Amino acid sequence: MPELPEVESLTHFLRERAVGRTILGVDVVAIQALKTFDPPVTALGGLTVTGVARHGKFLDLDCDGLHLVIHLARAGWLRWRDDLSGAKPVRPGKGPLAVRVRLAPDDEGLAPGFELTEAGTQKRLAVYVTKNPDEVPGIAALGPDPLAEGFTVDALKRIIGGNRTQIKGLLRDQKVIAGIGNAYSDEVLHAAKMSPFKIAATLTDAQIADLHEAIVTTLRDAVERAHGLAAKDLKAEKKSGLRVHNRAGQPCDVCGDTIREVSFADSSLQYCPTCQTGGKPLADRRLSKLLK
Repeated sequence: MPELPEVESLTHFLRERAVGRTILGVDVVAIQALKTFDPPVTALGGLTVTGVARHGKFLDLDCDGLHLVIHLARAGWLRWRDDLSGAKPVRPGKGPLAVRVRLAPDDEGLAPGFELTEAGTQKRLAVYVTKNPDEVPGIAALGPDPLAEGFTVDALKRIIGGNRTQIKGLLRDQKVIAGIGNAYSDEVLHAAKMSPFKIAATLTDAQIADLHEAIVTTLRDAVERAHGLAAKDLKAEKKSGLRVHNRAGQPCDVCGDTIREVSFADSSLQYCPTCQTGGKPLADRRLSKLLK
């Protein structure tokens, strides 16, 4: 799933390539991806992309005051095309293509643009056309951005408060903190040397300060690594930079212990016992059920 660092990099990528260009048209192949009907998606035709912003994991293209907002969900991605002039029409239900955005030709006659694709059967990629991005439900409910100046240690302390949620779940909650998903919550907790099952309300002031440092440093480092990369290279960069996520069975880069995994119904987490849980493996509920 694209998280804050990848979406931030896509934002910069589109600023460099799409801003100043006129939209020729937006082709919606997967109708379920379009979540709004007024204004219609056809209203984007003829407008100029004047800016690109990020809200948590949402991409926001400002097109002369009308906004094309994109959420890539778990399996979505953005693919830039230098020339779409010869692209063939795609019928709904054929392949991973969900949306195609065609831009006006450049001085060389190439008509660039980008395609939104989504793999798998759980189609959750979402596209909105709106006059105000704050009207998109997911954006309206977002918590603070962890890379914003206002995200201080005191701000994190107020967020945690008396919250009895496990810290892993709290970090992933977009209504609490915007932009962190399954992968970077694993990375943050490893950097903070903290168990993913630790109850948020039990954190000491020192642990909150360490967690804040881990959040900001982990995300900023990931953004820096991804800066300037083409969209097609972002997935590989993310994977190469992860220390624990999706590395179960491999040695921890910090201590050498074997990275372990806890599986859930639709996701899993990875952690290092030595770095995070005092050397004790966490209970894997799915495995426990199989052994009974």
